[in-house]
Parts: sequence; C-alpha cells; structure tokens
Amino acid sequence: MITRTVSNRSEGPGDGRREARPEPPVTAAWLERVTTHYLDRYGASSEMLRRVLARRIERRCRSRDEDPSAHAGLIEETVARAQRSGLVDDARFAAARLRGLRRRGTSTRQAQARLAAKGIDAETIAATLAEEREEAEGTDGGEADTEERAARAYARRRRLGPYRRPGTREANRERDLAAMARAGFSYALAKNVIAGEAEEDETSFGEA
Repeated sequence: MITRTVSNRSEGPGDGRREARPEPPVTAAWLERVTTHYLDRYGASSEMLRRVLARRIERRCRSRDEDPSAHAGLIEETVARAQRSGLVDDARFAAARLRGLRRRGTSTRQAQARLAAKGIDAETIAATLAEEREEAEGTDGGEADTEERAARAYARRRRLGPYRRPGTREANRERDLAAMARAGFSYALAKNVIAGEAEEDETSFGEA
C-alpha cells in the first residue's frame, strides 16, 4: 500500500490566493450603461430608475467602503438625461400601466395606489385618469363604463359571481361582494356585477 502524505499549507500572503479586488469606482459612464441595460428590459418611471441606480451604487460603494450618498447628484443627472432623451417619460409610463391594470380588473382607487407605488406623482396620476375619462366620453357609459369593465374583468379573473361554477354562486354571494369591495369597487357596482350575467367577450381597454 502506498501512503500519501498531505502537506498543510499555511494560509497567508504566500499561499497563492489573491485578495478580492474592489469594484471599479462609480462613474457617469457606468451609470449610463446601467440605465441603458435596465430600460432596454423594463418600462420604468423616473422614480423607479432612480431607485435602481441607488441600489446599484449602494452595492458598489459597499465593496469599496465608500459612502453612497456622495453620488446622489450623479443619480439625478443620469435620471434627468434619461428624461430629456425620452427614455423615461412618467406620463407615458403611467398611461400604459393604467391600461394594463384596467385589463386585469383594477379599480380606480387601487390603480391610483399602484401608480403611486411606482413613483408616479399625484399630479401625473390625476392627469392620466383625466385622459382616460376623456377617451371614455365617446362610449355609451363613459367613465362609469370604464369602471364597470374593470369590475367585470376582476370578477372574471377571480371567478366571482357569474363566473363561478354552476350551483355555487348564491352560497358565495357575500364573500364575492366582500372581495369586490376590497378590490376598491363601490358596493352598488359590485352588487350589479355579482348579480349579473357572465360576458364571454369583454370590451378591450386598448393596447398598452
């Protein structure tokens, strides 16, 4: 039998290991690359981009033992350039996001909250909803019809009321009304939708 001996190497400067190098410094060019990569993949509001850049800077500064707050001005400059070039447009983002939310059955109240969570300011949200109302004026029901279509879309997606299995509808009526209320729809509208008939072909809210 051949016996192998294993030598114990001391851990130190001479053991062949390299110390981890810190990441490169934060620069305007690096932030531009981060911005382009992010916006090529996702739609974003100004605030969403600002948050992404802040997180990336924080990680890089942590590896360099630097204060990330020193780069706050650079973040604002990068966001401003994205706005000027049209890569970021809060009004455009809000309108597209609202259409997507409506198709999923989001009420006006919840749509406002979700747009705010994406960093859209109250003035832009109000203008986006006003534009939606203006577009709806050409329809028979106008604004009320927009909210009703959203309510029906929500009921259909959650299989509430007329979208439940036959024989289970009445037993779940109060539960379904409560779900509609939590989703931000008025009691009167929820009652109409839950008591109504299923519609196979709902009117589209438009393209995002």
